Amino acid sequence: MAIKSLLVSIVSIAVLLQTSQAAIVKRVACPNSKHTAVNAACCSWFDVLDDLQENLLQSECGENSHSALRIVFHDAIGFSLTKDFGGGADGSIIKFGATELEFAANAGIDETAGDLQPFADKHGKTYGDIINFAGAVGVANCPGAPRLPFLFGRPNATAPAPDGTVPEPFQTIPVILARMADAGFSPAEMIALLASHSIAAADEIDTTIPGTPFDSSFDQFDTQIFIETQLRGTGFPGTGPHQGEVESPLVGEMRLQSDHNFARDETTSCIWQSFADNQPLMAQEFAAAMKKLQVLGQDVSKLVDCSEVIPIPKKSTVTPHFPAGKTHADIEQACATAAFPDFPTLPGPAQTVGPV
Repeated sequence: MAIKSLLVSIVSIAVLLQTSQAAIVKRVACPNSKHTAVNAACCSWFDVLDDLQENLLQSECGENSHSALRIVFHDAIGFSLTKDFGGGADGSIIKFGATELEFAANAGIDETAGDLQPFADKHGKTYGDIINFAGAVGVANCPGAPRLPFLFGRPNATAPAPDGTVPEPFQTIPVILARMADAGFSPAEMIALLASHSIAAADEIDTTIPGTPFDSSFDQFDTQIFIETQLRGTGFPGTGPHQGEVESPLVGEMRLQSDHNFARDETTSCIWQSFADNQPLMAQEFAAAMKKLQVLGQDVSKLVDCSEVIPIPKKSTVTPHFPAGKTHADIEQACATAAFPDFPTLPGPAQTVGPV
C-alpha cells in the first residue's frame, strides 16, 4: 500500500507540474487582432507592431529599420551618472525635438523622430516606449540579429537632454570612452553597441552620397563591419575627406573615423577583433549592451516585459569573409595579443558597395 500511495503521489505531482507549466504558457486572444499573448497587457503592442511593419519598416532590414535603431542610442545616451541631467531612454528626443534635434550630433534624426511620433500618438504610447519598440522591431528585421527585449511603461520625458551627450565620429577614443563611462558603459560595451554599424549607413557626413553603408552586407547583422574596418583604407566613397570620415577599403563604403580608431586603439582593438570571426559572441554582447541602453535612467521595476511581441530574426546568410579583391595581407594588425583571423576571399573583381 505504501508503494501504491507513493506512486499515486508521484503521478499527482507530475500532473500538477504539467498543469502549472500549461498555465504559464497559456495565451489569450488579443481583441480585434490575429495575435495572442501570454500577457494581455502586451496585446496593444501587437497592433503597433503590425502598423509599424506595414507603414514604416516594411518588415525589412532597410533604411527605416536602421534609423529606428539609431534613434534608440541618440535618445538614451542623454544621461549622466555624475551630473544632474538627462532621463536616458525617455523619448526626450521627440518630446523636446525642437531642442535636441538642433544638436549637430543628431543630424538626420529629425526624420526618424517625425516618423515615429504619429505612431505613438495614434496608439497612445509614450515617446520613450515607441522609440525602443521600433528599435527592437527594426533590429529583428535584420537576419543574424539577436532578438532584443522590450519593456514598456516609461513615463514621458520632463526635460531635454543637453548638447554634447552623443559621441561624434571625429572625437578621440579617450573622449568618447569618457562620455560613455559617464553614462555607465565600459569600453567593451561601447564596442558591442557598435555592432549596430553592421546594419547602418551614413547620410550626413557626405551629403552628396546619402545611404552610404559602413560594410558590404548592410542588410545583415553580421561580423563584416569588424573585418572590413580592419582593412587598409584606399579611398573615399564621395567627395571626401569630410569631418568624421577616413579612407575606406571598398568603393562605395564609408568608414567612420571613430570606427577606424576603435579598431586600432590599444584599449579596444582586441575587443574589436574578437567579434570578427564570432557572430554568436557579437550578437550576445550587442543584446546585453542594448538591454542596458534601452532602460537607461528608468526604474525597471515599474516596466512591463512585452518581449514576446518582438519578432524572431532570421538567421544570417553571410559567413565571415574578405571582400573580393582583399586578403589577409590588407589587414592592419592592431591587437597585440592575437593575430587577426584569416578568412576566404570572395571570388570575382574588386567589390563595389551600393547605397542602402
